[in-house]
Amino acid sequence: MFDLDPAALAARARTSGGAPRVPGLADSLLRGTLGFSLVSLGGFGPWVLTSRWFHQHGGEGAMYAACAVVFIALSGWLLHPLIIGPGNLRRFYQVFGLGFGLYAIGWTGGWMAWGGTTGSLAGLALGTAAMGWVFARTFRCPGRWPALALILFAGNTLGYFAGDWAHVAVLHAGGGLIPPGYIMAAKAVWGLAYGLGFGAGIGLVIYQCQTAARQLLRAAPPGAR
Repeated sequence: MFDLDPAALAARARTSGGAPRVPGLADSLLRGTLGFSLVSLGGFGPWVLTSRWFHQHGGEGAMYAACAVVFIALSGWLLHPLIIGPGNLRRFYQVFGLGFGLYAIGWTGGWMAWGGTTGSLAGLALGTAAMGWVFARTFRCPGRWPALALILFAGNTLGYFAGDWAHVAVLHAGGGLIPPGYIMAAKAVWGLAYGLGFGAGIGLVIYQCQTAARQLLRAAPPGAR
């Protein structure tokens, strides 16, 4: 449906004119880590800036939905070069929008069902499993689904709990009566750590999903007869 199978990726790269854009492992990790950290700072914005408003207008569920919308809206702008070849902004929005939407549903469900560390871990596992499945299906590498889900879970969990620790550390630095500025900074630091960890996982997963496309391009590079 999204035209991201290996043959389609390789065909678009061959017809792009000039040398095709084929992100390597280092490029993918760097783009994923730095790009998604910026996405995450924006995505945490509703929690950082308007959590009190959402407390009175829709509650936690509405706030998490708003966060997910911002994550998806910013992701394509910063991360679409992870996909091989030209013209992939729309396709990135399609696959990432679906994958992150299901991730958000899974994480929110786990968190609201159990809360605390148990709910966080359950939500992270459910969400990354769903996101990994979307990537595996749309890039036509279904056999990689367990590995993709594990990579996403590892990066997401590392970033999430590192951010949780940093969040608490910043709050403690504010002393007994925590100024509003410390609260907002603590939330933003959590968002940054979350983005760095999860972004590394996303960059690596999209790189792995395109292994077959890179093999096709190496076997018959543009201009070869």
